[in-house]
Amino acid sequence: MFTLPLYNSEGKEIDTIKLSAAIFDGSQNLDCLHQVIENYRANQRKGLASTKTRGEVSGGGKKPWKQKGTGRARVGSTRSPLWRHGGVVFGPHPRDFSYDLPQKMKALALKTSLNLKLKENNFLVLDEFKVENPKTKLAIGILSNLKLFSSKEKKEKKLLFLTDKLNPDLKKALKNISFLTVDLASNCHAYEVMNNQRLLITKSALALLTTRLK
Repeated sequence: MFTLPLYNSEGKEIDTIKLSAAIFDGSQNLDCLHQVIENYRANQRKGLASTKTRGEVSGGGKKPWKQKGTGRARVGSTRSPLWRHGGVVFGPHPRDFSYDLPQKMKALALKTSLNLKLKENNFLVLDEFKVENPKTKLAIGILSNLKLFSSKEKKEKKLLFLTDKLNPDLKKALKNISFLTVDLASNCHAYEVMNNQRLLITKSALALLTTRLK
């Protein structure tokens, strides 16, 4: 069973927390993780690419020249795919790229992603993320205390913050932080975890996530 330190908003270790052995057992199913991530990315595709066939391109109704007697190849329309400004053969058309996967696969992929973050030591548990006013400066201060932000760094590592609930003040304080992604523990998924280099989660959100995966 893994044990992690529990930090407060000042960056001080106030306690330790035991992770559920049923979820954080170190197991990794990378094949399942790959399939779920590909599924998520496919479901995000708009599928709006479109080209026109020779029947959809405007014009081309008049036969360019008579069928016989000119010595040139016969042609019936200026919108032939062989001609400039003609239609496109086998071009893309609007389509739906989405498909479904079993919920058990998605849960297994999320479990794998969490275990990977734990193995990389990029898993941080916070007692409570609370700001008195909806100010970005206050939120940055908490991240600085946790050593997740440094003004000296040219480019911060991408951070995912998971919470059990998000009040308007906290949402407003966090929305202008470019390297931060905020989500609820009830909604997070494997792609989101793997797309960020570090994971910050509150104690209550961790309990919610553990119950969800069990």
